[in-house]
Amino acid sequence: MDELKLPPGFLAAGRNVGIKNSKRDCGILLSEAPAVMAACVTQNKSRAPNTARIEALRDAGGSVRAVLTVSGNANALTGDEGVQDDLRVADALSDLLGVETEEVLTAYTGVVGHRLPIERVTDGMEELLTELGRYPRPFAESVLTTDKVTKIEHREIFLSGDRVQICAVAKGSGMIAPSLATTLVFLTTDCAIAQPMLQKALSAAVDDTLNQLTVDEEMSTNDAVVALANGWAENPRIETEDEDYELFAETVAELFLELTRAIAADGEGATRSVEVTVTGAARREDARAYARAVASSMLVKAAVFGADPNMAGRVLATVGGAASRKGGAFELAKAGLRIQDLVFFEDGAMVRHDDPVQLRHRLSEPVIEIAVEVGLGDASAKAFGCDLSYDYVKINADYAAITQTSADGRVAVNERLAELGPTIKRKILVEALRYIEHFKGIRAVIKLGGAAMLDPKLEEHFAEDVLLLQAVGLRPVVVHGGGPEISKTMERLGQTPEFIDGLRVTDHASIGVVEMVLTGSVNQRLVAALNRHGSKAVGLSGKDGGLIRAHKMESDRDMGLVGEVESIDTRLLDMLERDGYLPVISPVGLGEEGLAYNLNADVVAAELAAALGATKLIFLSDVAGLMEGDQVISELNGDQLKMRLETGRIAGPMRPKLQAALRALRGGLSSVHLVDGRVKHNLIAELFTDRGVGTLIRHA
Repeated sequence: MDELKLPPGFLAAGRNVGIKNSKRDCGILLSEAPAVMAACVTQNKSRAPNTARIEALRDAGGSVRAVLTVSGNANALTGDEGVQDDLRVADALSDLLGVETEEVLTAYTGVVGHRLPIERVTDGMEELLTELGRYPRPFAESVLTTDKVTKIEHREIFLSGDRVQICAVAKGSGMIAPSLATTLVFLTTDCAIAQPMLQKALSAAVDDTLNQLTVDEEMSTNDAVVALANGWAENPRIETEDEDYELFAETVAELFLELTRAIAADGEGATRSVEVTVTGAARREDARAYARAVASSMLVKAAVFGADPNMAGRVLATVGGAASRKGGAFELAKAGLRIQDLVFFEDGAMVRHDDPVQLRHRLSEPVIEIAVEVGLGDASAKAFGCDLSYDYVKINADYAAITQTSADGRVAVNERLAELGPTIKRKILVEALRYIEHFKGIRAVIKLGGAAMLDPKLEEHFAEDVLLLQAVGLRPVVVHGGGPEISKTMERLGQTPEFIDGLRVTDHASIGVVEMVLTGSVNQRLVAALNRHGSKAVGLSGKDGGLIRAHKMESDRDMGLVGEVESIDTRLLDMLERDGYLPVISPVGLGEEGLAYNLNADVVAAELAAALGATKLIFLSDVAGLMEGDQVISELNGDQLKMRLETGRIAGPMRPKLQAALRALRGGLSSVHLVDGRVKHNLIAELFTDRGVGTLIRHA
């Protein structure tokens, strides 16, 4: 069950009413008490009629009881008929609820220029009302179009001692440009707050976040941000800019920042998100314009997609162009530029980087941070965006093809989105189908670490991939890490993480934290994600059933309870797999007298793969693969890997991982894969295409 809930007094539902083929396409958000409303709507002169109605109802200052959403049809550019269709929808829901039409808002997203299928929407309302509940996810799914993920944020604060909850649902992927709302967002809170104060907090949050977001510099006809506050928290009503208001406004701004980042990361065809920070500008409007220009630049976005170091020159050229167009102050001699915290420009000249491998690695990270220092004042601003990939062009070139119009002029959406051209699709399908029979029944150990352990979206994509692998007959066992989360937890508890040669010193105090994070938090979160997608995942520690026996690591320095794998008993895993369960294992071993040992997850995965007689070992981490210069080595064998290790050509954090890979190959595995887990669905791309996307290390 989804843990996130709407604030008290709010209910929501989402279901399919026949606009799309099968996915949820209609939703209702209901306040059980009259709620004050604030809103920001698109300034597009071709906007849909419901946005003008929202604006008028906001200015009238009345209360709101419900919002009805439709995805798949924007009800835009349909003339007076569209205006009447919008009112008919609001009337129908208000009649069912027994409230005034002015207390019902509407929002639409999808294809423009087609009449709204009124009967499908109104016929589905009664069933929607029977499904109302506190969980926001069905409603969040009902507003998606080309989005790949739902976007929900929740916060809890205390105002004058009273608990106040805030929850927001957003959709946004394409047609995102910095002009007021930029997307659909529905914020609910049980805070008692006057309408002017709610509007002030909302407008301020939108101005610094969504108004600084761009995916393609195209403004939608339907953008709207709506905030509803029903007062159920019974906190002292916020009437002025007091301390309670400041905390409420800060929390709303923080929530909108996370939603903005989520929308940028989910931009149509996006592989990386971009955050641009401009500091030292003479005026705030200059800083905002420069940041937006960089985030919007097609050349910069294309360079981000290609992890091209030449993006530095494109960034500075873009800022200079924006200064010229906007009449802003900019002097190149005083400017500075950092990308991923690496200096690219200072003292009036470009800065060269001698390590192309490391540079490409940094520029391939999932979030690219660009920092421009203007050097002429103290104004600053941020902007948010994403890269420009081949898929963006294909999605938008094929958008008309994914809609089907019926004889009566109503529109339904065909969800088989043709993101790739026919030639590419044929090639990929032929390659993939070759592997299905080959993979059927084989065991594979997948070690998950790095960014995929920290980014909830990547975690969800990983869960989808594992389900697909199971569907074609692969028998996966998952081993996970969690080092960064252990360090953060230790620091919160007042403990100082200590490392020797890259290994965490683990004393009797910190082993409890290690177990709490790995087995109690990371493991259970990953199990939940896998089960949400249909896998029968079971979380295990290496201690469970004596699965992994360990002893203290021999070292020149005392590492405490850092262990080495002594033996692995696979009987528990065999039993679980026979019954169709997916084991998910945290790298904690069982020592003498019941001692717990902190184990290297890469080594555990390798030893486990050998003990299980697995065919494949797959490492998902924060590297593109084994690099040679600035290129990924697509394939090599065990002997070639051994030679590279012995001659010292492999160093740093990759060395222990590849030593573990070599041990696994010696233990009988046929292949080891190194895959970049920061890129969604790379696991599938590596296994189901001839060339793959990472490094394949064969036994011989």
